[in-house]
Amino acid sequence: MMTNNEQAKAVASSTIKESISTTSSLQIELLKSGQKSIASSIHTSSSSHTVASHGTSGNHHSHHHHPMSHHPAQSHPGAHAHLYHPDPEAAYHDTGIDYNHVLMIRNAASAKLYEDALRFEDGTIISSAGALVTSSGKKTGRSPKDKRIVEEPSTAEDIWWGPVNTKLSEHAFLINHERAVDYLNTRERLYVFDGYAGWDPKYRIKIRVVCARAYHCLFMRNMLIRPTDEELEHYGEPDFTILNAGAFPANRYTTGMTSTTSVAINFRRKEMVILGTEYAGEMKKGVFTIMHYLMPKAGVLSLHSSANQGKDGDVTLFFGLSGTGKTTLSADPRRHLIGDDEHCWSDTGVFNIEGGCYAKCIDLSAEKEPEIYGAIRYGAVLENVVLDEDTREVDYNDCSLTENTRCAYPIEYIPNALIPCIGGHPKNIIMLTCDAFGVLPPVSRLTPDQAMYHFISGYTAKIAGTEEGVTEPEATFSACFGQPFLVLHPTKYASMLADKIRTHKARVWLVNTGWAGGDVRLGKRIALKYSRAIIDAVHAGALNDVEYEKYPVFGLDIPKTVPNVPAEVLNPRSAWGAATAEFDGTVHKLASLFNENFAKYSSEATDEVIAAGPKI
Repeated sequence: MMTNNEQAKAVASSTIKESISTTSSLQIELLKSGQKSIASSIHTSSSSHTVASHGTSGNHHSHHHHPMSHHPAQSHPGAHAHLYHPDPEAAYHDTGIDYNHVLMIRNAASAKLYEDALRFEDGTIISSAGALVTSSGKKTGRSPKDKRIVEEPSTAEDIWWGPVNTKLSEHAFLINHERAVDYLNTRERLYVFDGYAGWDPKYRIKIRVVCARAYHCLFMRNMLIRPTDEELEHYGEPDFTILNAGAFPANRYTTGMTSTTSVAINFRRKEMVILGTEYAGEMKKGVFTIMHYLMPKAGVLSLHSSANQGKDGDVTLFFGLSGTGKTTLSADPRRHLIGDDEHCWSDTGVFNIEGGCYAKCIDLSAEKEPEIYGAIRYGAVLENVVLDEDTREVDYNDCSLTENTRCAYPIEYIPNALIPCIGGHPKNIIMLTCDAFGVLPPVSRLTPDQAMYHFISGYTAKIAGTEEGVTEPEATFSACFGQPFLVLHPTKYASMLADKIRTHKARVWLVNTGWAGGDVRLGKRIALKYSRAIIDAVHAGALNDVEYEKYPVFGLDIPKTVPNVPAEVLNPRSAWGAATAEFDGTVHKLASLFNENFAKYSSEATDEVIAAGPKI
């Protein structure tokens, strides 16, 4: 008859055999050699309770409690460290991470993450406002060309394969997974954060982040929804795990790799693996991509949009690509912010996916965007900004490191945020575009079919380039106003949107914040005060009963009057004045670009939606 100790060893040995496929080669070598390493198992059951565990049970799910809320012994590095001889009978987690081999810091408070980032991550400092200033390394933006989704039988038929979703074999994914695990298991400390995606408890999913940088953990602590102590106590196993080994490169010779960067999602294994990039935004958008697959499967529409709510409970969704004014126009001191970037629309209303905001900081000022400026304080993470060495004041106009300077902060840092971030069904939907051709009306009313067409198109425009003399505008189309994050075909999301618009009788508006009176060479940017007046009129219901006129070619309905907006601004033809021939040519040029782009989706679209496009 076996003793208790012998039984425990037998169970551990059996567990190892079952999980050997996910155990890294480096782990095996360590087990064989008995190499010594500094390690400790730290478990934090809440942001205010951190307890050291020196056992080798491998039970990383248990929650330890201690009557003391502060441990002076942790005030210096290695306070709880001890020499650790790898135990060949220790159980590994099913991700391959050895939760006993490294200093494991779970769900740490912001202060602890500040301390570790300052101590262990070169170049990390504190700004004069109290934000943690850090660098994302060589990559200062997302790497969409290196994004992959695993092709496997349970999801392959659902996914929109093509330029956005590139296939990766399960074998190649496992190679990347092993590479990430090998790297993470050699770190002296790892960080784990358990959070939620989605404010509606009915649809939220549990996301676990495992990373080697305190900066990454603090970033996701801000961007995911932070569980209460009670929720954390009963958190259990995650629905999805992110393994961020971004400081370690992918093997360029692995089948399917195009560089040393790899961002791969495996829906069957419920894992995301990051290699070769330390840009934290990959985790945020990775979660968004996951939600873009899971939510429609649950009958919930996932949307790349901001949302706010008026004092009477009326909700507005704002769609728009970069530079269209989505953040600026949705940030209204008279309305509550539900969220600034990612939302879902369920059978009960809209809810934010995130627990924080990820705002652009270039040219940020207290005068132009006071809410965002005020949110950059203790607990916030500033990426790739330049500051004064003496005063530690950030120069938000300095783009010498990157144009894509960013700040991540909890949504409650916004004074008028609606907590919890859940609202009713949208009363108004605003699709923003910055038309550099200057031929789309400042505001027009869309039918449900037109809404689907423009949603699938996701149009905006920009100046073609920075070379001297190049001033021709360049059309940009991003399906559903968020093409890089779509998993299903764009028409799937558009059909769901059209159904919800019809069911809940939402009004849809196309608002041009770009040029009027000519293109970028001849016209002027539509004044922000006019765009704000248009949004105010939408919210006040002032455009519901006014007279409309039909705009040729695009077939849009233009209101003849909008409070506080000059009538001559509302119709592009009137705004262009005498340049009639040039105006007609520009309209036809943009209409042709719309039709050419939509041809990619016409096979999946209905005849009614196709007919809602421009007619030349």
